[in-house]
Amino acid sequence: MNLKHFYCILLAAFFSIQIFQTTVHGVDASSKLYIVYLGERNHNNPELVTASHHEKLTPLFRSKEEAVNSIVYSYKHGFSGFAAMLNEAQAQILSDMPDVISVTPSRKFAAHTTRSWDFLGLDYSSQSNALLQKGNYGEDIIIGIVDTGIWPESRSFEDIGYGPPPTQWSGTCQTSESFGASNCSNKIIGARWYASDLSSSELKGEYMSPRDLNGHGTHCASTAAGNLVSNTSFFGLAAGSVRGGAPRARLAIYKVCWGINTVCSDAGILGAIDDAINDGVHILSISIGGPNEIPGTLHAVAKGIIVVFSAGNNGPAPQSVQNNAPWVISVAASTIDRFFPTVITLGNGQKLVGQSIFVETRQSNTNNFTLLVDGWSCDNITLSKLNVTNKIVLCYDPSAVAKILPRNNFNEVVGNVFNAGGVGIIYAQYTVNIILPLRIPFALVDFEIANKIYFYISSTSIPQVKISSPHSIQGIQVLAPRVAAFSSRGPNPTFPGILKPDIAAPGVSILAAVNVGYEFKDGTSMACPHVTGIVALLKFVHPDWSPATIKSAIVTTASVFDSYGVQIEAEATPRKTADPFDYGGGHIDPNKAVDPGLVYDIDPNDYTKFFNCTLGPSDECDSYVGQLYQLNVPSIAVPNLKDTVSVWRTVTNVGPINSTYKAFVQAPAGINVFVEPKLLSFDSNNKKKIFKATFVTNRKVQGDYTFGSLTWSDGLNHSVRIPLAIRTIIQEFYADTS
Repeated sequence: MNLKHFYCILLAAFFSIQIFQTTVHGVDASSKLYIVYLGERNHNNPELVTASHHEKLTPLFRSKEEAVNSIVYSYKHGFSGFAAMLNEAQAQILSDMPDVISVTPSRKFAAHTTRSWDFLGLDYSSQSNALLQKGNYGEDIIIGIVDTGIWPESRSFEDIGYGPPPTQWSGTCQTSESFGASNCSNKIIGARWYASDLSSSELKGEYMSPRDLNGHGTHCASTAAGNLVSNTSFFGLAAGSVRGGAPRARLAIYKVCWGINTVCSDAGILGAIDDAINDGVHILSISIGGPNEIPGTLHAVAKGIIVVFSAGNNGPAPQSVQNNAPWVISVAASTIDRFFPTVITLGNGQKLVGQSIFVETRQSNTNNFTLLVDGWSCDNITLSKLNVTNKIVLCYDPSAVAKILPRNNFNEVVGNVFNAGGVGIIYAQYTVNIILPLRIPFALVDFEIANKIYFYISSTSIPQVKISSPHSIQGIQVLAPRVAAFSSRGPNPTFPGILKPDIAAPGVSILAAVNVGYEFKDGTSMACPHVTGIVALLKFVHPDWSPATIKSAIVTTASVFDSYGVQIEAEATPRKTADPFDYGGGHIDPNKAVDPGLVYDIDPNDYTKFFNCTLGPSDECDSYVGQLYQLNVPSIAVPNLKDTVSVWRTVTNVGPINSTYKAFVQAPAGINVFVEPKLLSFDSNNKKKIFKATFVTNRKVQGDYTFGSLTWSDGLNHSVRIPLAIRTIIQEFYADTS
């Protein structure tokens, strides 16, 4: 057995993930797709769960092979179930089985390109008590977008039906190359640019104006506040309508990132923040990350401006989270309930399914097979030894694929294959939720599918393949949300006593405006403006809420369960149940955030003290640094529990005046948690209450972090949940921070 064969078998055993596979065998003309939901898994081993699905289906078919081939989607990680091609009689037999919870036909919905907002419950068909309607679509809230600029001609930014800018606006429209006064409007009410400190090479090819060269800023702006635009799609894929979360909000543009390499300087960012404070924005949305915190954001928050940041795209590595100051909202990225399957047909007739967004074969003959070659790692050295001209290339290096962070070498691989003469790519990765739009036939596959393709190549002298055009499916048959593999993770490398990221929001396959038309993009950069749009709606409903209050409302009402009521998973190697280092408080739930019950507010002076004692010049705060967890944030992170630690928090009642809340604790493993008092009663004279949470380790070990939660519930409509992350230590210099 050669080494490659060995690796393939080994990885198939250890990295078995969700299969999405179709064949025509054993499926008759009356068959259609049914979803069979079985509830909790009976096994922790996904392979055993899948085997149980095969066992359940086999009696309904002529052979086990036909039963296996009928399965389109096997749900085996968070819960048990499958989607299979069944006729009506087979579906009824399954429905009558006592251990089957439900059997329902797979439904198809009209595609909305901004599916993420409907997925979050912010759709136009919602009742008037939903946040989108309560928030009046973000009317007159001013969002500052600090990014690569904007493409003002996009339909997402037309100003038809808008009045003059809000009276608090005092900004300007800075005109220059390819950006005149007419490019600002009653939608884009201001625009500035910052490039004085950049070199000519960094600015090569750029518009020296607020106009967007690469589309990133335009995409973020339209995701946060783009108008409702009908009849949009990406080359016909996911056709429908597109809009932002707060479609009636106004936009102020601050271009600080430049060039093909998207260079963003601290100086330019600080200049933008400084101007934005003076201009009168309500919110700053900054999809930028770097190794250092940006102190200007502290001043913005002190002025009542909510600052929303992306958490970074260096996951799933621990301690990779960025933008870690406690006064900003740091946003992780998650998936939504939409999938873009593309059928991969091998020369032997076997049909496999990957995921893809590509457009080239929509204009060509998709019935033709193309020669297929194994390109291993698809680096230049490997490809130089192969003949890949006019062939589709399988890029799958079992010894390295699990070590490479998602997307980190994707563009390089595409360039290598294209330059070597290849005409298509099948790319193996441990997550199939990261896809980029391409103009050549392309499919992203998991390890198991990659192994099948590799074994096919090895079995024939003339391997061939056909990659069909992708289509979209959405709804309950797509397990979501999940934390995206690329989303940066905690613990907080800058301030271990402050839990980061704060929240997760959609950031995978987000369709929004770019320079020309609309395009899919992935990243925490896309998750950030989702939170920004929700913040705009909350700001309209509660104009008196402080940035800390809005952040608390978002974090404490977040969900930790997916659409099936199963704990949210995080894409990694291997996939795991998500924890606070993946998603902070959980996945954002905007309709609950509008009425959180209790909030963890913070006096801006406390932020200033925190800054002075951590990032500032003060040398008088040594004792404070070790007590960062005492800041009144909506989470508790104790990185150094040796015996006993007590943490104090203050909650403010923003719900019904006369309320009583009871504490419920899910203790981290190995930790005893005591809350005093256990009941909090509020009335018109008592709107704030202080409680103490004491953490006592029940094991003397040098441990890693364990997680739990503390929830205050009124027994009615309010459950105010904060995440707990506690690490026991024996010696300061020896610790596992993962």
